[in-house]
Amino acid sequence: MSTITGLKVTPRRAGLPRPWGPDVTANHVISTEVTLDDGRVGTGFSWTPQIGAAAVEALLAHDIRQALIGQPDHPAVVWDRLWRHLREAGPGGITTIALAGVDLALWDLRCGEHGLADALGRRRESVPAYGSGVNLHYPLDDLVAQAERWKAAGHPAVKMKVGKDDLREDVERVAAVREVIGPETLLMIDANQRWDLHRARRAVDALAAYDLHWLEEPLPADDLGAHVELRRSVDVPIAVGENVYTVYGFRDLLTAGACDVVQPNVVRVGGITPFLRIAELARTFDVPVHPHLLPDVSGQIALALPLPCMVEDVEDASLAALGLLKRPYPVTVEAGRVRVGEHRGLGLAWA
Repeated sequence: MSTITGLKVTPRRAGLPRPWGPDVTANHVISTEVTLDDGRVGTGFSWTPQIGAAAVEALLAHDIRQALIGQPDHPAVVWDRLWRHLREAGPGGITTIALAGVDLALWDLRCGEHGLADALGRRRESVPAYGSGVNLHYPLDDLVAQAERWKAAGHPAVKMKVGKDDLREDVERVAAVREVIGPETLLMIDANQRWDLHRARRAVDALAAYDLHWLEEPLPADDLGAHVELRRSVDVPIAVGENVYTVYGFRDLLTAGACDVVQPNVVRVGGITPFLRIAELARTFDVPVHPHLLPDVSGQIALALPLPCMVEDVEDASLAALGLLKRPYPVTVEAGRVRVGEHRGLGLAWA
């Protein structure tokens, strides 16, 4: 087993061609390189759309680097040791986002000459990609035009934002998207934690007629009890997880019966190592895992997940679409399917 001798941290910022709102015009990526005593180098990254990039960079460059040097190159061993070492800074959030930079780089090395999907154990050659938009601020005409692009691109499913102050406006927008995509395309809605239990129930009542495949993050992510009550009282499947940071958080959701779908973000949970633990946990509950964002890596993991899934492809927001990666890209999305290219490791080459 090789030993870790170095960690290089590089902050990157990429403007969003389609801003996620007036306050989210860019995404922040902190790329990482882990060096071993035999000279090999693994490439990874941490990521945050808006908040915490400087804190993540500082945590990686100081506390994590100091604790990392001299560790073996085994991702799970390193992850467990670092997570316990860093718990004083919190068990999740900035801590796990920063840990992902190390874990992804170690998995890049762990794959050897294989690509990530094959190293994990590929179960399928491609997976569906659903068109997704951070579009609550879009005027109705722009929202409809986006739905038309998704339909033309062949996406078998699409997801849109809801949570307007006036529920009638949500109904109008969901109705317009359903009309564009037709009855055969799956439609998901995402409230991004904007509702309380009462408003969520009223919204499901008003929107259920549009044949919703799932309702995502209807309530504050850490309000476990309210999620349980909502799921008991509505027929629309509930999806949660993008703002859950530890395997314990997912355990609590699953054991409480709070959700029908879990959506871990590979960076927010701390990398591939904890993501795989969450996926195995979810399998024991027969709950599917649909990775949140970052299709450049999530698409590769999805090929090896035990249960069928879809990969989220937010329009013009992948690492490749943001101009952060060199060609050939690690994954491609064509005709509504994610496929992986020929590469070793994660296949990330920074532009």
